[in-house]
Amino acid sequence: MIIQGNCVMLEAKDIMTRNVVCIKKNIPVVDAIRLMSKNNITGIPVVEDDMTLIGILSEQDVLRLFHTYDDEKDRTVNDFMTQPAIHFEEVECLLDVCYCLRDNSIRRVPVTSNGKVVGVISRSDILKYILQLCDEDALPATSVPNNIEQR
Repeated sequence: MIIQGNCVMLEAKDIMTRNVVCIKKNIPVVDAIRLMSKNNITGIPVVEDDMTLIGILSEQDVLRLFHTYDDEKDRTVNDFMTQPAIHFEEVECLLDVCYCLRDNSIRRVPVTSNGKVVGVISRSDILKYILQLCDEDALPATSVPNNIEQR
């Protein structure tokens, strides 16, 4: 978290999901789709053995399998992933992440530290944070206002 004057600026690391499902580029693409489905995620960072980010595989990247399955079912993640992956360092401003997700119509971005994946931020992570802020601002319902009829 960065404090500028009276304003608190959140960093990517403040709300990122730290338990990240990642995949290697030599994995069969069908296995990657199974992994995404099993974990209910829309994309997976593609990493080297040391967690260095080399790309991302999204649902959009593999949709072409619907009509090319017979020709491409034996291909690997490397053949489908997006390179380079849009990503953010963990100390980057969360507002920049929000703008990126909105302006590029993407659902999630990897978060890195020195090029290695340490987290992911999705649209739903940001929405959950917004709801958390709303809940913190909500007043407890300790009494019923006089102008509301009680039954």
